Amino acid sequence: MKKVMIAVAPGFEEIETITVVDILRRAGARVDLAGTQLEPIEGSRGVRILADVLLSEVDHKNYDLLVLPGGQPGTTNLQNNASVIGIVQNMNRDGKTVAAICAAPMILQTAGVLKNHHTTSHPSVQEKLNEVHYSEDRVVVDGNLVTSRSPGTALEFALKLVGILFGQDRVETVNKGVMARI
Repeated sequence: MKKVMIAVAPGFEEIETITVVDILRRAGARVDLAGTQLEPIEGSRGVRILADVLLSEVDHKNYDLLVLPGGQPGTTNLQNNASVIGIVQNMNRDGKTVAAICAAPMILQTAGVLKNHHTTSHPSVQEKLNEVHYSEDRVVVDGNLVTSRSPGTALEFALKLVGILFGQDRVETVNKGVMARI
């Protein structure tokens, strides 16, 4: 079974988090919400979720994919978390897929893994991304790094991750239920 970790901190972007959890679980992945706390974590629009595990206690070796949702101040909270930066660096070093949406590519930059990669992000952080090959594509894959633009691209982002983990046949199977335009 493929295992996915989605990092969450107060101020996470709800659509980018819940959509990815839902689609990956429909595909058959085990998805763990790894939080900065075990108490309810409130998103940027007031939705509260419970983490399955603390970020400080996860072993990155147990996961095939790391997802970093955007949102503010969620992105900043993850960006300033030493456990998150270490997980990003270790998973990248191990060649595992690391995915970031909206403002979350800033976390990849802080971790030092984004330099010279093709990437995208929410337009509000584009100018803050240094030494990257910037694209306005809705989802960008460069090696083991996957980036996407905004809540409006979350479904495409999630389906791209399904394809990476399970292949295109699984994307088509999942999409029969959700009927996205892909």
